[in-house]
Amino acid sequence: MLYIVPTPIGNLQDITLRALEVLKQVDLILAEDTRNSIKLLNHFQIIKPLTPFHQHNEHLVLQHLINQLLEGKKMAMISDAGTPGISDPAFLLVRECIKVGVKVETLPGATAFVPALVNSGLPSNRFCFEGFIPVKKGRQTLLKKLVEEDRTMVFYESPHRLIRTLQDFIEYFGTDRQCCVSRELSKLHEENARGTLSEVLLHFQQKEVKGEIVIVVEGCS
Repeated sequence: MLYIVPTPIGNLQDITLRALEVLKQVDLILAEDTRNSIKLLNHFQIIKPLTPFHQHNEHLVLQHLINQLLEGKKMAMISDAGTPGISDPAFLLVRECIKVGVKVETLPGATAFVPALVNSGLPSNRFCFEGFIPVKKGRQTLLKKLVEEDRTMVFYESPHRLIRTLQDFIEYFGTDRQCCVSRELSKLHEENARGTLSEVLLHFQQKEVKGEIVIVVEGCS
């Protein structure tokens, strides 16, 4: 059995009771970054073997993990924050489990784009999730495709690339598209900066940007 277990995106109290129960009963916990995950486990006094599983080693350790699962071990996959598989490792492992008949169970729980989308005040009945857009190759091609996207668009971005991304959005989508940049969701210094792309860009050009970021942009009207 493989469990996909969402973890809090900020506030540790957002973890579910079921997630804690699963983490306590499995034989092994796979973590995107064991240094981050051990803090969560220590907070809830969970003592379990922890092993790294991320984009740099997933192909190397995949078959070994599958063999262990086929032998009857129970594993939980967690990422640094949110739901594994949503712009985080898990897809490769889940796909292989399904291929070989290992049962996969994904728990509901925290993911950053849902509160950011609702907080934005933009239409949420139809939206597209783009995650992290390419840094170089494929970036312009993707943005050109999204120019006429009429659904609300949701992106993830790192703090040091936020200004550049907002500038690129202005170049392709125009200055007046409504948007919301959410950062540090569920944490003490949570911020939701709303306005046109040009207004939000100006806001962040005047301050140091920190924290995990979700950008929600109005679709083409």
